[in-house]
Amino acid sequence: MDVLTEVEAAEARINEYLEPTPVIQSPELGGLGGATVSCKLENLQPTASFKVRGALNKVLSLPAGALDRGVVTASTGNHGAAVAYALGQLGARGVVYVPDDTPPDKVIAIERLGAQVERFGDDCILTEEYARRVADERGMPYISPYNDPQIVAGQGTIALELVRQLDSFDVVMASVGGGGLIGGIGGYLKALRPEVEIIGCSPANSAVMAASVEEGRILELPSAPTLSVGTAGGVEPGAITFGLCRDHVDRFVTVSEAEIARSLGLFIDAHHMLIEGAAAVTVASYLKLSEHLAGRSVVLVICGANINTTMLKDALTGV
Repeated sequence: MDVLTEVEAAEARINEYLEPTPVIQSPELGGLGGATVSCKLENLQPTASFKVRGALNKVLSLPAGALDRGVVTASTGNHGAAVAYALGQLGARGVVYVPDDTPPDKVIAIERLGAQVERFGDDCILTEEYARRVADERGMPYISPYNDPQIVAGQGTIALELVRQLDSFDVVMASVGGGGLIGGIGGYLKALRPEVEIIGCSPANSAVMAASVEEGRILELPSAPTLSVGTAGGVEPGAITFGLCRDHVDRFVTVSEAEIARSLGLFIDAHHMLIEGAAAVTVASYLKLSEHLAGRSVVLVICGANINTTMLKDALTGV
């Protein structure tokens, strides 16, 4: 995958539908970790998640007539909402398969955007496998949450915007689930600015990509419950994101549920805006690596803000 070329093509497709998200400075986080910290606010996207970038790029990349029968996808929530939003922009329809334990608010968000929701499986990998089979049987395009060049390229437009918005930076940190976000960002930046350090951030309860890269192959590992719902679950066998993460992510860091919860509250207090658990993972990882990052210019990708009030209350009260 020529990530640089694909990202530039993605930006040309989606810029009619999405404005660049802002970058803000965070003296509060900088003061805690000793770095100059900038935050890329993907929580301000129309679906409150970076996922809308990849979904729009993929839908807009489909050949003429491919949308006539609708599309099929699988998601733990954010990707499903992103695909539903993208389809809505084009007047198309789709079915989103979600794991059985997907929070009701995420299901409602997808349905509100116009897509049909079906439940299957107790892990996102099982859901993805089933959704692919359904798509094949019905002759409908399948849109992967991360294992697709157009999805990766769409997420990589974050890096393209960062290069335009900031004169320079030393480090970019982003959360890691299936690897589409960090793979797109890392692939683009390593082609353009190879000196930039790319750090992948995961909850210790579900760090399948980090463990897979360390082992040198995609692993099948269980995931424990985590506040970082958006990154939870396994990695599809043969995922293109494995190679991107292996080749372009300089290091991975994992953080505990307590660290994620503390960072969630810290960011809300500092910046008076909502973020989700997956975004708090990146904040927590920055604080954990404060000694390593001191004196450097660090960008934190604040990947989303999709969290329900019950989960937020539990996180902030330590329940």
